Amino acid sequence: MSSANNLKKSLLVLALATTLAACSDNDNDPVIEEPVVVEPIVVEPVISEFTITFSNLTAGQPLSPLSVIAFEDEAPWTFGTTASVGLEMLAESGANEEYLSYENALAAVSAEGAIAPGETTTVIITVEEQETLNLSFAAMLGNTNDAFTGLSSLDVSTLEVGGSLSRTTTAYDAGTEANTETAETVPGPAASGEGFNEIRDDTADIITMHPGIVSNQDGLSTSALGVEHKFDNPVSKIVITRTQ
Repeated sequence: MSSANNLKKSLLVLALATTLAACSDNDNDPVIEEPVVVEPIVVEPVISEFTITFSNLTAGQPLSPLSVIAFEDEAPWTFGTTASVGLEMLAESGANEEYLSYENALAAVSAEGAIAPGETTTVIITVEEQETLNLSFAAMLGNTNDAFTGLSSLDVSTLEVGGSLSRTTTAYDAGTEANTETAETVPGPAASGEGFNEIRDDTADIITMHPGIVSNQDGLSTSALGVEHKFDNPVSKIVITRTQ
């Protein structure tokens, strides 16, 4: 009886020891947790798209390809200030590459070609949605020394998809070239003269309202322009529609 009890006690001690050893091993083993993979949250930018129709309202002035610049605060040109080199090149020759490289532009685009009197063109600009979003427009009056038309700044921040804004524009003098109207200095089809010239020989050197042309039939014998090239304000119409 004593031997049986002793055997039971030995088995019990062995089982307890085994259990304790197993518990001890589990406590000492490091806990390996699976890494938590956090997927980055990708916020897709909201894109705004605007379709602009540009109509030439003059009878004898071809307009250069319309330049459109989207920006937040500082406009690429402002009435009463000195024209940038980019605007000078646009207003004297119609070339807009430098103008469209405006450093504060959110987006910039050019229409495909010149707009003849009475014609309309369309251009689309897309830009990431901003709390403050403005559009600026510019195009040269081809049969002049440095006249251009457009809008310095138009706020389209609150324009809803499907909504439109319509504006007419006047003629401005870039103030970078004297209005001699000679065959050598007017680049348009009326004369096919020189375009951009880096020398600024206008007395003002600021953007002002354009006084209009003085044709050879008005007594300016050196003018390459005729009465058919005269223009009244407004010289163009711009319709902006938000399409996205």
